[in-house]
Formats: sequence, structure tokens, C-alpha cells
Amino acid sequence: METAAFAQEIVTHHTINYKSQAEAGGPLQKIVRGVPSSVHSCNVFLLGEEVTVRMPSGLSPEAVQWQALDDRRNIVGRGTLTLTEQSIRIGNPGIGWYQIEFLDSGGKIAAWTTAAVLAGLAEPTGQDSPVCVDSATSWFAPNDPPRQERFAQLAALAGANWIRDRISWGGAEPAPGKFAENTSYDTAASIQARYGLKVLQVFHDTPGWATDKQLDGDRASGRFPRDLRILYKFCKTMAQRYKGRVLAWEPWNEANITVFGGHTIDEMCTHQKAAYLGFKAGDPDVTVCWNVYAGAGTTLHSKGVLENEAWPYFETYNIHSYNKPDDYFSSFAPARETACGRPIWLTECGITLPWKTERPWSELSSDDELQQAKFIAQSYASSLFAGVNRHFFFILGNYAEGQTQFGILRHNQTPRPGYVALAAVGRFLSGATCIGRWLPKDNSSLRIYAFHSRPDGKEQDVLIIWSEQPTKCSLPEGLSIESIYDYLGRPIGGKMPEEINSAAIFVLLPKDGAQKLPMEPPLRCSGPRSGRASPVVLQIQIPHTATNLEQQAHTVTDKETNLEIFVYNFSDAAVRGTVTVENIPDGCKLTPDRWEITVEPMEQKRIDGRISRNEDGGKPTRGGWIKLRGDFGEAGQPALAFRLTSKD
Repeated sequence: METAAFAQEIVTHHTINYKSQAEAGGPLQKIVRGVPSSVHSCNVFLLGEEVTVRMPSGLSPEAVQWQALDDRRNIVGRGTLTLTEQSIRIGNPGIGWYQIEFLDSGGKIAAWTTAAVLAGLAEPTGQDSPVCVDSATSWFAPNDPPRQERFAQLAALAGANWIRDRISWGGAEPAPGKFAENTSYDTAASIQARYGLKVLQVFHDTPGWATDKQLDGDRASGRFPRDLRILYKFCKTMAQRYKGRVLAWEPWNEANITVFGGHTIDEMCTHQKAAYLGFKAGDPDVTVCWNVYAGAGTTLHSKGVLENEAWPYFETYNIHSYNKPDDYFSSFAPARETACGRPIWLTECGITLPWKTERPWSELSSDDELQQAKFIAQSYASSLFAGVNRHFFFILGNYAEGQTQFGILRHNQTPRPGYVALAAVGRFLSGATCIGRWLPKDNSSLRIYAFHSRPDGKEQDVLIIWSEQPTKCSLPEGLSIESIYDYLGRPIGGKMPEEINSAAIFVLLPKDGAQKLPMEPPLRCSGPRSGRASPVVLQIQIPHTATNLEQQAHTVTDKETNLEIFVYNFSDAAVRGTVTVENIPDGCKLTPDRWEITVEPMEQKRIDGRISRNEDGGKPTRGGWIKLRGDFGEAGQPALAFRLTSKD
């Protein structure tokens, strides 16, 4: 394949006028991509190719025969082994997933491996396809370009549009202004772009030299940098360095939970603003995403984003979920409200299942492998109905965290059934848009979701149907069914199966054929909000020990508390203006209530305030948010909103 380049149209970043749920709320980002080929080194083949599997390394000489089984444990091939053989030929078993077992004379398994056969893509994956995957390639294959390439090949072959990777800030910038060269992040980004994958990059660490241990303690490297100028410069450099290879950035991962810093929503908003300005200074065309939540955010998170007027500083609103698919509709509600018309990206979504064997393999049980595979179509269908625009399955590679295995590839990059299920979704939902769902009133366990899509390069409507409990499914008379496929993408004829279960089926109809169903429309985000990103950013700095995540507040212990407020200017000209108190909780007072200030380019200027509350004023949180408003003329009217709470 040619070295990939990408073509991006200019996105308007100030006054926002979103016409649709497009990729970044505006013109579609594009990258050069072709139709990927099979990856025989990982035992992944295309329909029509002969399946030839290499013998596992270290295979015991006691192994004298082999057998290949499909996901139902049906034997699809068998044969004898000789010591001179380097591989075995299974033949053409058809689309599906296969386990190849090597047996001794008594029929005991001496070793095993897996293989997959995919239909292959009829055309390059649609630039607007919602089917994406998280790979963390830089971490799963550090300084190993051949392994990185196999991840890219496998993601492209499964029909992934975007791929999510990881970068370490400290690894990229080990000293202030000193950037490492020829890193694992560089090779991974180049390889993934070469295979036509749009890279979403994320980081969630602060280099030791950029931390504030006085405010953030011994775990300061897991916290945002306090000096936003450091963040701005890093983001600007990264956008410049990876232009054309990394098309979108999340400027932190799951900052709302303690494992990634335990930040309050005002801190997340302030961080977001500085990062956005930095990325755009480095590459105006790059997509800047919201620094994604663990979960979909709470009502307090939503309120904080709106009070801090953060929506001009993100172009996609990013969330995570490990819930059951039926829970997406309610749990994503805060995100639909707070996205402010921007597309919602679900950049981690998986199922938690326990591994059964020792590391590094951490294999799932056979039943759990199938449960993982069946989850995939359910998850994509449900999230797209629930308002999601891009869905990233977590995770491509073999990843055991604690007692949970998330990966759809094994340790040696051979496939689990979930990989084949992902490829089926990538095939049938390429360029898909959800148009509704039908939940028959007489069958509460049945789920029917409808999409406009381009399966195999042809515009059609696609139904994804499953049921948690085995049941019958009757579609309306007159519905023209062209073909039906199972959850792994195998054709099963043109008539509905007698029974529907948790393994979804894909029912292909003519274009607009799904309109005959009595569907409810998909859930939509709140209407777009206009706004302009100001180069002036306001920030409050309070020690991390004062954080109260439940209240999204900072704890104060005295009746009067000094506050340190900072004003940054990320423009190339001095700004002059005022900062005033726009809102204060009942029973509280902030003095002074107005500051006049001049801030030079790239300057951080501190303004001090003192918050007090009277005896009968109650806790500050009862009155809501403390909100400050800047007025810097043409440089904008930035906002800062935060909450305080007290122990007494």
C-alpha cells in the first residue's frame, strides 16, 4: 500500500453551526486507504484462501494428530502429524473462527492455536464508518514495528475506521522542551496511517519535571500540570509533529477517577481549554476531543462543562462505558445533554470477563470467548441508537487488567471469536447511520435495530436482531429480505431463523426497506451551542488533598479561605480587561469581586481572592457554583466555575 496521506477540509472552530452528526461536527476527515489483505502470520485468512496454519513452536513430539473445530465445537477438519511438517492445511472451511488442536495418541490436547476466515472488504472502509477500535499499539508493541504493523493490518482488515493509541508525555518530552526522536509512538503512528487508519491519540501522565508536588503530593505525575503553559506547549508540539499521522487527540484519559488523577470538573474544563488552544496552534485542522471520562459523566460533570462554557474547546464529546448495552440509553443521557451538538465518541467500550489461564496468555474460557463475541454486535447497535457517533471497541490486543481479559486477540496475535465478530460489524456497518429501533410489545426480550449502511459496497438497510432469551421473531409482511448473516458474518440464507438468541443476526434489506418497521427514532444530542474559544483561560489552584469528587468540589476548612486564581494569555498579543464575580452561593462572599488585569503573551498572572461565609450561610455547595467572568474585548469573555464544600 502507498504511504498514506490525508485530506482534511477546513473546520470552523469558533462560531459553530453543526448541520449533522458528522465526524467532527463539520467536514469529514479523510485518509488514503485501500482494501487490506489477509494476515497469514496471525492465522487470519480471507474467504477463498486456503487456510494453512503453522505448527506451534515447542510442539511436543507426542502430538500425532490435529483437528480443527468451529465456534460450535463442530469438527471441520482433521489429520495426522509428522515430525517433518511445518504447517497443516485445513482447506476452505468458510467464514468463521476456528480452534486447531494438536492431540497425542490418547486424544489429549498437547497444544492449540486459532485461525479466522473473513469475508474481506469489497471496498475501502467508509471514511464515515462508526466502527472503530482501541489498540494502544505503542504500549502493546513498544519498539517493535513488525508487531505494530500486524496490529494495524488486523484493525484495517476488520473494517476499523479510527484506531486509538497511547502516548506517554514523559516518554515524548523527557526534559523541558527536549523531545525524544524516533520513538515507538512515531513508528506506530506512521504504520497505522500507512494502513489507512485514522489515529486517535491519548495521554494521561505528566512528566516529573512538570509536576507540582506541593499541591499534588507524591502522585503528582498522575495529575494535570498546574502550569497550563507547559500543557499548551506540549500539545502544540505534538500537533505539529504528528500532523497527517494523528488526526485527533484526547488530552487526558479518565481524569474523573482517582487512578488517573481524580480531578474535579473545573480542573478538567481548564485543562481542556489550554490543550485545545495548544493543539490548534500546532495544527488548525486536527480534531480536539474532550478529555474523556471514565463512564459517561454525571449530572454534576454536565453542569460543570456548561457553567465553565467549555463547549467551544472540544469538537467531539468523549465517553467510556463497560455497562450492559441496554444500560447505554439512560447512562449516556448526561453526555447527550452536554455534547452541545458535537458528536459523541465512545472511545472505550468493552465487556468484563475473567481470564482462566496464567499470564501472559490469560485466556478466556470457551463460554466467555463466545459471550465476548456476541456482545460486540449488541454493543455497537445499542450505542449508535443511544447517540454515539464513533464507537471504539476495547481492546484489540491481549489485555488482562486485574482478573479481567478484554482483548479479542490472543498473546501471539491470533484471533479470538470476538475478532471475527468485530470484522462482521465492520463489514455490515461500514458508513452506517442508525435510523431507529423496534422493540415489539409482545416480545420484551427481542431487540431490532435498523441502519442505513454500505455492506459489501452496496447501499442497503441493515437490521441487527438478537434476544437475550431464545425466542421467535416475525418481521412485518412485505419486508423484502435480501440475505441474512450470523454474528460472525456467515451467510444463513434468506429466511428468518426459527429461533433468535443472544448471537445477533444481520438482516440485509434494500435501501430504505427498513421504513416499513414501526420504529422509534434514535436518541439525539441536545441542540448545538454557538461560542468562541477565547485565548484567555482562567484557573483556580487548590491542593489535591482538598478534592471531593462526589461533590465535584474543593473542601475548605475555615470560615475564610484564600483563593489563588490564575489568568493565562495564549495569544500573541497582550490583553487587557477585567475579571468579575458573576455568581456566588448564598451566604458566601468573594473579595474583591472585580480585578483589572493586563496579561502579556504566554504569561501566567495570579490574582488573589478571599472567600468567606457567614454563620447562617450554610455550606457553600448548597448555593451552587462560584463563577468568574473575564472581559477582554476582542480576546473574549472566558468563564471559570467551581464548587467549594466544607467539613463542618
